[in-house]
Amino acid sequence: MRKLTLGLAAAITIAFAGGVQAQTYPTRPVTMIVPFAAGGPTDIIARIVADHMSKTLGQQVVIENVAGAGGTTGITRAVTAVPDGYTIAMGHLGTFSAAPATYPGLKYDPINGMQAIGLAGGTPILIVARKNFEPKDLKAFVTYVKANSEKVNEAHAGLGSVSWTTCTLLKAQLGVPKINAVAYRGTGPALNDLVSGQIDFMCDQIVSVAEQVKAGNIKAYAIASKQRSPALPDVPTTAEAGLPEYQIEAWNGIAGPKGLPKDVVDRLVAALDKALNDEGTKKRLLELGTVLPTAEERTPAGFAALIKRDADKLSPALSAAPK
Repeated sequence: MRKLTLGLAAAITIAFAGGVQAQTYPTRPVTMIVPFAAGGPTDIIARIVADHMSKTLGQQVVIENVAGAGGTTGITRAVTAVPDGYTIAMGHLGTFSAAPATYPGLKYDPINGMQAIGLAGGTPILIVARKNFEPKDLKAFVTYVKANSEKVNEAHAGLGSVSWTTCTLLKAQLGVPKINAVAYRGTGPALNDLVSGQIDFMCDQIVSVAEQVKAGNIKAYAIASKQRSPALPDVPTTAEAGLPEYQIEAWNGIAGPKGLPKDVVDRLVAALDKALNDEGTKKRLLELGTVLPTAEERTPAGFAALIKRDADKLSPALSAAPK
């Protein structure tokens, strides 16, 4: 009887401890790894979202920038961390969906080897060009690029970047995969050369190029989304401009190591959801041209489905692309 009583007491103690842990997570700051340098699109969105998540969680969500290898260095560190909820990452289309086809020796599996938490926002892609580039609209651009593929120059921010990934898809769809692609150390230098007229065109996120488009320093042929963006209402969609098959969005989302306890995942999902429902946070994201995710996309299952869907879409073009 005494052994039974002691066993029951131990079980109650363990259950109580587990309940306390579930109620008190997090008890210290949470590190959100951003796998790119500070100041870029992913970093900006991560800081906006983390700011509100900190209030909900009652602990600071601290941004740590870990750049390298197209963002895969930082994501590797995050998804191979101890699965206790204190190390998570804000990745994007390139690090989660494009990376497996871009880096054959990738050290993580975005589909089966990590815990998706939720989508933080979509960032539409624009096809942009130097302001004096000959084609006047998207149809003329397509015709010109096909006819002059050997002398046209495309800028991108490096292998695995959003600009490389999305323009690789565009070139594959146009049947011109071998256009001269010039790699830069980040979006900023690439955009600077586009503005100065040294490069012909590039594909990139609206948050990166919107101000230069508004200022007339570069021109935008189309936005690769189903609807026009309030941030650039005069830029037509690719469907409106004559290239409906080119639809791609460079989203940002949160993930962590596989094996995260369900209560921890639930807390993080709830904190992300509250952030995206907050009027101040929404305003800051919308001003960047961000597309707010649906309720389903904010869930682990919805975000995981998006990662796989875009991986399947991108894999043929990226696997065949020169690297």
